[in-house]
Amino acid sequence: MSDLGDGEIFEPVARAHAGELLHHRLLWGQVPTAAQDKEQAEELCRYLISRHVAGVFFAPVERTPNKDEVNQRIGAQLSEASIPIVLVDRCICRYPERSRHDLVGIDNRRAGYRMTRHLLQNGCRRLAFAYWPGAAPTVEARQAGYREALWRDSIADELPLQTDGADVDAIERFVRTAGPDSVVCADDLTAAKLMHNLLRLGIRIPDDVKMVAINDVKYASFLPVPLTTLHQPCQKLGAAAMSVMLDRLENREARCGMCCWTANW
Repeated sequence: MSDLGDGEIFEPVARAHAGELLHHRLLWGQVPTAAQDKEQAEELCRYLISRHVAGVFFAPVERTPNKDEVNQRIGAQLSEASIPIVLVDRCICRYPERSRHDLVGIDNRRAGYRMTRHLLQNGCRRLAFAYWPGAAPTVEARQAGYREALWRDSIADELPLQTDGADVDAIERFVRTAGPDSVVCADDLTAAKLMHNLLRLGIRIPDDVKMVAINDVKYASFLPVPLTTLHQPCQKLGAAAMSVMLDRLENREARCGMCCWTANW
């Protein structure tokens, strides 16, 4: 898992894993979210195989070049070693494709729809969708929900904003040319960086541009403007992932499935 011990999403998920254990041991494997993600993830995969682990919880690598190929290789190596995988939060395949591995996460398409619908109900008509380059399939699913909400309100203009939040000039150009009155952000981190830069440009939030995001991390309430955000039930996801893994170890031939929740405000 990326940023294990530092983040507010995977840390409570992993704590819930540990809380559900009775007769097993949990090995912690952290992959930092940086350019070396893919090398360290594959090295960790080889290490876990060498330890003959019973199963692996895997949050696929994101925001790094060739992430899809890396995730597929890791999945293939674990499968070749006959080690069951429970994917956490996201799939190793691009949305809307699904791998054959068990997956525990939220209904990301519905989450994207709800975020977008919230802004539409508050009178917004020029809605942008902001996301990081190289984002995970969860973001693609949220963007699909964003598109569906626009379509249902007969709004034809999609306003995609691919940004890491660092290029203030690019954000200024986007605001000037696209003229958004609101932004659906792929996650709270994207929203936080974008908010600071919009305020730096003299754009008032929420008077000029409204924002909504997802994850409900702790710092969201301490931003210059408190962030409207969907809450991910991380403890429930972690407990469910452990339950799925233990069931998989008992019945390796059962059909793989997906457990999902709808995030709440």
